[in-house]
Amino acid sequence: MSTGNEIDGSDPDPRDAQIFSALLTPHRSLNRTGFLAVMLFLSVVSFVTGLAFLMMGAWPVFGFFGLDVLVIWWAFKANFRAARASEEIVVTPSELRVRRVSHRGQVSEWTFNPLWVRIDQEVDEEYGIEHLYLISRGRRILIAGFLGPEEKASFYNALVGALNAARRGPTYNPVT
Repeated sequence: MSTGNEIDGSDPDPRDAQIFSALLTPHRSLNRTGFLAVMLFLSVVSFVTGLAFLMMGAWPVFGFFGLDVLVIWWAFKANFRAARASEEIVVTPSELRVRRVSHRGQVSEWTFNPLWVRIDQEVDEEYGIEHLYLISRGRRILIAGFLGPEEKASFYNALVGALNAARRGPTYNPVT
């Protein structure tokens, strides 16, 4: 039986506690079910229209309607493949980690000290925030490329708050 006053050696290291964690992925408005519905509709319309041209004697048009469906299917598949990319940003009191996975599965990782990193932004007067960069020790990497201008502004504020919390250091609360 435990009274709650014992010192347990399994306490997590406060330097490893996550202050901020974000997984960014490209936005896709069409899911797999919607893709199947669009392709089914497009196939039916192309087949019926191509059949009408075939009956009029313009048989090559029927083949071109099939090619159109094939090209549109390929474009959607390429779009879905590109959506597999992701970017994970984690801030702890001792480090800031950026892990980027390309749509081909190539992984790139960077680790920064949150005390030395700063965030730079390129802002367009009409568009808003165009690019966000992490800068530390001569390295400059682009982050949050998947996000729109308003989302980048919100992400910027959250990341600045997390970096400020990391710079303050871990807090010790003996009660919890």
